[in-house]
Amino acid sequence: MFHRYRRTRLNPHLRALVRETHVSVNDFIYPLFIRSGEGIKTEVASMPGVYQMSIDEMLKECELLQSLGIYSVILFGIPDVKDSIGSDALCEHGIIATAVRALKHAHPNMFVVTDLCFCEYTDHGHCGIIDHEHETVDNDATLKISADQAVIHANAGADMVAPSGMMDGIIATLRDALDSSGYENLPIMAYSTKFASGYYGPFRDVAESVPSFGDRSTYQMDPANRREAIAESISDETQGADILMVKPALAYLDVIREIRDNTSLPLAVYNVSGEYAMLKHAGSAGLIDYDRVMMETMVGFKRAGADIIISYHAKEVAKLLA
Repeated sequence: MFHRYRRTRLNPHLRALVRETHVSVNDFIYPLFIRSGEGIKTEVASMPGVYQMSIDEMLKECELLQSLGIYSVILFGIPDVKDSIGSDALCEHGIIATAVRALKHAHPNMFVVTDLCFCEYTDHGHCGIIDHEHETVDNDATLKISADQAVIHANAGADMVAPSGMMDGIIATLRDALDSSGYENLPIMAYSTKFASGYYGPFRDVAESVPSFGDRSTYQMDPANRREAIAESISDETQGADILMVKPALAYLDVIREIRDNTSLPLAVYNVSGEYAMLKHAGSAGLIDYDRVMMETMVGFKRAGADIIISYHAKEVAKLLA
């Protein structure tokens, strides 16, 4: 009888030796949602275990993250006041710039990524300045304020910027702005393949960024388009991106794999809020073995070709890997 595959599965130590894909705590970036005030740590009903935090609570959270071996975070801001152009994101004393300075002062060894967008800061919930004639975002006007935002983040001490607004030409624009401001060595992680997805629902609860009209289909990618997804990521690489990203992750493993096969750049995936919430609620209902399915999902991302995983599960994964 032919027993080649069984022979390498019977002993657990041999299974570990021949395992092809490995998940490490070093693979993860943990998202944090920051708002003004003190002593604020408000759980989001649609995302159990995820909180809006004031800066003092964020610093405590980063102590916990370091104890788990997680040293990379991505920051999202929730301002007190929103307006048509997202002015808080364009201010040296805005919520994200203030949070970055506080975090780098308290925990200088943390690697701080800033999400660079305007949807959390605008009163209309879209990712930039509105072109009212066409009821969509004005691409070139938004590029200009995105460049200003990137320099503000860099001045505050951000270690990497991650533009999520999906404006055409954003990577080249940010690279030029950062280089001309003396930040030639500050990397850009591109949201290079970001789909107009239904998986973002819970994120818009925690970030308070639901669009007041329409949706984001005019600037985010059609979930049906595989070839366009590959082309957009390669375009961002050509413009100077240092890391590419696919968002969401779970329903787009084919896209992750194909981008991996077409670039040598590091590749990140964003394991988004809807993916997280599905596992959380299924686990709470007793429908799945939560820890097992969570880890199987992380292995799936790595097997598809991801080097980096942005995930709300990161703390739970770290505890299982310890």
